[in-house]
Amino acid sequence: MNWYLENGKDSDIIISSRIRLARNIKEFPFKIKMTKEDKNKLLEKVKFITPSIGYNLKFLYLKDIDDITKMSLVEKHILSPEIALNKEQDSAILINDQENICIMINEEDHIRLQVFTSGLDLQNTLDLAIEIDEKLNEILGFSSSEKYGFLTACPTNVGTGLRASVMVHLPALKITGNLSKLLHIVNSFGMTIRGAYGEDSKAKSDIYQISNNQTLGITEKEIVTNLENITKKVMEQERLARKYLAKNSDDLEDKVYRSFGILTNARKLSSEETDNLLSDIKLGTDLGIIEELNDNKVKELMLYTKPANLQKRVGKLLDSNERDKNRAVVIKKIIRGDK
Repeated sequence: MNWYLENGKDSDIIISSRIRLARNIKEFPFKIKMTKEDKNKLLEKVKFITPSIGYNLKFLYLKDIDDITKMSLVEKHILSPEIALNKEQDSAILINDQENICIMINEEDHIRLQVFTSGLDLQNTLDLAIEIDEKLNEILGFSSSEKYGFLTACPTNVGTGLRASVMVHLPALKITGNLSKLLHIVNSFGMTIRGAYGEDSKAKSDIYQISNNQTLGITEKEIVTNLENITKKVMEQERLARKYLAKNSDDLEDKVYRSFGILTNARKLSSEETDNLLSDIKLGTDLGIIEELNDNKVKELMLYTKPANLQKRVGKLLDSNERDKNRAVVIKKIIRGDK
């Protein structure tokens, strides 16, 4: 099973953990200064060494991946929108079958190494990322400085080059009106909190991404420990808000079952409406109010109702109206357990 459909530690609130390392190869200029020939040489170099990296990684040119598949990977948070929408056709990825390892080549940096897991598990995710990173460095030779650490295209990544992040589901804090106060506190501790798709994105399904700001003058372990501590505080506040809501259980049950009723009986559903309904339904399932669903089915619903993954599941391209109708059909099939 792919990692994004699995249950992880504290997955009632923590959707996923991600470690991303930004790296550049010594023999090439930063991407902004690279010629087309440089970019192609870099791609060929990485393609050649792929078998020696291991981890069952496959080298794929982005130009050989159809647009729906690329967008399905964006919806899974595996590809950045920037690389998926790149019209220059000069990028590639290394990815394994479980899709928990994805290395983007020629994104903002030469290499963006990413490792993912379900739930809260930053330390093990970091250990695997460092293991792969050390192997890549040994083969490719990364650009670094004794004073500054790893050198990156964007100054905000210099040092460790590490961006650690967690996806969190915070519906109760939103319902109780405490979300903005918590977001302010998180930012004051040197963390950034954004929508699920990173910079400039809005929160969907009440899902937010918390990540570190600082990469210079701090170790990878310190970054991960700080993020884990902040995340645990956020979890604590969300669980307190859920307890508070549970005291008014009639109102909460009414809210989540209204959403469940719309989701299971509607004949057409837009992506945005489905996102909002699924936030209530995940909350209701996690609190044991909705007994008809479990966490695995909620994960399937959250993935396969997104536009690109919906079309991948149905097996054909759909216009907006067809997507809305098929979304309602797919929802019913997932709830029933149909394939």
